[in-house]
Amino acid sequence: MPEGDTVWLASRRLHDALAGHTLARGELQVPRYAAVQLAGVDVVEVRSRGKHLLIRLGNEATLHTHLRMDGSWHLYQSGEPWRGGPAWQGRVVLSTDTHDAVGYRLPVVGLLPTAAEHTVVGHLGPDLLGPDWDRAEALRRLRAAPDTEIGSALLDQRVMAGLGNLYRTELCFLLGVTPFTAVVDVADLPRVVDLAQRLLVANRERAEQVTTGLTGRGRHHWVFQRRTCLRCRGPVSTARQGPDTRDRITYWCPRCQRGPGPR
Repeated sequence: MPEGDTVWLASRRLHDALAGHTLARGELQVPRYAAVQLAGVDVVEVRSRGKHLLIRLGNEATLHTHLRMDGSWHLYQSGEPWRGGPAWQGRVVLSTDTHDAVGYRLPVVGLLPTAAEHTVVGHLGPDLLGPDWDRAEALRRLRAAPDTEIGSALLDQRVMAGLGNLYRTELCFLLGVTPFTAVVDVADLPRVVDLAQRLLVANRERAEQVTTGLTGRGRHHWVFQRRTCLRCRGPVSTARQGPDTRDRITYWCPRCQRGPGPR
């Protein structure tokens, strides 16, 4: 699943291309909105909220999308061939006189009054990349579930909005604890919050997500999707972590990270 910095970068690129322009074509290839036509509507702005993308329109409506595992936004110059996949996979097409924005394989597409955006993003915790980032509130929410495993707490968008599996894994490594350590047993929770924001801010301007400070091939991550730890070269362990269908494969180094293993 794309992380919050990926959605932030997509929103900025879409904003730069679409904001202030009138849609020449606006199609939602979703049964619920089959009759909706957005041609002639102005694009006011494009913003991200955690992993959610909000396209605010001049008719006081907001187009809400979420990428989840397979979705992606592609931006093309007008007349440029689309390369994001077969045309039928383009669930949203927004075209101006200069650009085509195509949302491929989007699992979540919604059109709602802008005044009602809280119904789709109001449950989220402080946005790590938002202009209204609230460090104190994020820390309060993290401390509110002391018995929760830190790996699960970091994925909970109600605590902090924007972290995904990659950052969950790498944050635990940088903190020196296993993902199965209880929040209450993590020594420095303010550092958890500060490090989470610092990583996303550092990577939001680029496609690559680097957590090691090393840009060489195969050196971007300490343990995420690796067989051996980049630091000690020992074997990396893996296990599923998370309730219900939200479980993800987490990675950790038994040598470099202290704490319990999976239950």
